[in-house]
Amino acid sequence: MKTNTMLRFAFFSLVLGVGLSLSTAAQVQVTVQSQVDEIPVPPKGMKGFTRYLINNLTYPKAAREAGTQGMVVLTFVVTSEGKIESVEVLQGIGYGCDEEAIRVITQSGTWSPGIKDGKAVATRMNFPVNFKF
Repeated sequence: MKTNTMLRFAFFSLVLGVGLSLSTAAQVQVTVQSQVDEIPVPPKGMKGFTRYLINNLTYPKAAREAGTQGMVVLTFVVTSEGKIESVEVLQGIGYGCDEEAIRVITQSGTWSPGIKDGKAVATRMNFPVNFKF
């Protein structure tokens, strides 16, 4: 009987401990910087990124048929590891252009992160993507 009680206590302590550590991990927040000493840089620099956009941005058929042109402005976070996260449309033009802009930014690869006080930091970026015939 005493052994069963101790085993139950150990099991519930383990479960409770795991639950507490999971909830603690979920509460960790990363500070996202908007002003840094060095801005994040896409793979192969801005010239390489421009080439990437030219080669990979597809004009949506619906936008072409509707004669839609303009600028989609995205906001996103470049993490301290250089990954693109939290991509959102600040200004859209519709007809599939917003989704296409998100796609090319999301698939652009690992960026060099922003630097503040000599350390890599998560950085919020705003980026325009132009759609013109």
